[in-house]
Amino acid sequence: MSDISAAAVETHCGTVFFAGDRAYKRKKPLDLGFVDFTTPASRRHACHREVELNRRFAPDVYLGVAEVRDPDGRPCDWLVIMRRMPADRRLSVLLRTGEDIRDPLRALARMLAAHHATARRSPTIDQEGSAAALRRRWTDNVRALGSFRGRIADAAVLDEIAERALRYVDGRGDLLADRIAAGRIRDGHGDLLADDIFCLDDGPRAMDCLEFDDALRALDGVDDAACLAMDLERLGAPAEAARFLHWFAEFAGGPRVSSLEHHYVAYRAVMRAKVAALRWAQGDAASAAEVTRLLGIGLTHLRAGEPRLILVGGLPGVGKSTVAGGLADALGGVLLRSDRLRQETGSAVGSGGPVPWRTGLYEPGRVAAVYDTLRGRAVDALRHGESVVLDASWADAEQRDAARVVASRAGATLVELRCAAPAALAAERLTRRTGDPSQATPEIAARLAQEFAPWPEASEVDTSQPVADALAAAMHRVEQPGPRCG
Repeated sequence: MSDISAAAVETHCGTVFFAGDRAYKRKKPLDLGFVDFTTPASRRHACHREVELNRRFAPDVYLGVAEVRDPDGRPCDWLVIMRRMPADRRLSVLLRTGEDIRDPLRALARMLAAHHATARRSPTIDQEGSAAALRRRWTDNVRALGSFRGRIADAAVLDEIAERALRYVDGRGDLLADRIAAGRIRDGHGDLLADDIFCLDDGPRAMDCLEFDDALRALDGVDDAACLAMDLERLGAPAEAARFLHWFAEFAGGPRVSSLEHHYVAYRAVMRAKVAALRWAQGDAASAAEVTRLLGIGLTHLRAGEPRLILVGGLPGVGKSTVAGGLADALGGVLLRSDRLRQETGSAVGSGGPVPWRTGLYEPGRVAAVYDTLRGRAVDALRHGESVVLDASWADAEQRDAARVVASRAGATLVELRCAAPAALAAERLTRRTGDPSQATPEIAARLAQEFAPWPEASEVDTSQPVADALAAAMHRVEQPGPRCG
């Protein structure tokens, strides 16, 4: 061990004393709202729970609990006894010194995933993964930050965080219910932070799990992993944060939902901002800047993780399918194309090549049915946290209105794009197109142009330019905050 001198470290709810090869933690006799250690009994219970729960992640570190007696020999306080960890192997220190932390992070991801695979589960624990429970946690955190509103917490940022977070939760009930059904909600760590992780030669030790509230420790494995990802980003290591989430998803198995990862990183940042605000209230002036930084991280991830419904429309031959496919690839989203759905729902009709206007698969009733199917599949994907790109002409204003309702009810950001190219270029593309599910011809395109309802809400994408430039222009619009539905 590099340093075994005596020392002491203050936290917002405890003091840790270091002496030789041991560390002793004492609970502060404070009531912070979310934790109450004002009575000796509460501190005694918390110390024993801390040892019991942390031995799951660092069994050789947490050695037991010691009694502190008053001059009359009566127990008056308790200390958690721990093996002292080498300060220079703390994960946060390794980050600052520039050491390669990929191997310990990968080992930690494996350890966390293995824990969640077998950790305790119950109906009570499952309920903490529900939309109602997640909504309550967000509301509690935002309310706690309310007393710092306009002082160290920007009011507009708090308002946007609350609006985006609750809108995500309210629209993702199906996703959260599926996570519960798949057994993803377990008794986890609850507070993985870089300061509390030590990277030893025989593997990492994760300390200081959240012991004071069982409900807050009942969580999705992604939420547990997101806590450390948030902290790595806070410490200036976003690439390492992304790697850690990737490795955790790899070891945990099952579908990876990027919007849920973003959401939980945001939740952890806002929770940490609340803790920093409490430190500021206790006299730590430097914590004010930390509150601002953490709220910024939270808002960035809420924006990035917001499911989007993207309408990519325009006349036949303008290249909207190329743009739609490129957007879906870039976003990792679901691509739904009207021409393919049209074939699915009526392959026996008009399958011999181009058909006259408003006949066969393009008969108005069949067209309406295709749009109904597009919206229905979009609703399901959005409720499960996916972004959706809908590739169709969107010539009918009523169909666009119906899509806006879908976005609003699913708590999704709506982006409307109209692809445009000179008629001659579009006609040339149609005549040389092969192997495409569309049966549109230059004649059909000309008829559709006459009936295309005005679409002032859409941003135009010039698809006569190189594909890379058209995609860049489309992505620029998608990434703009813009007005939100709901």
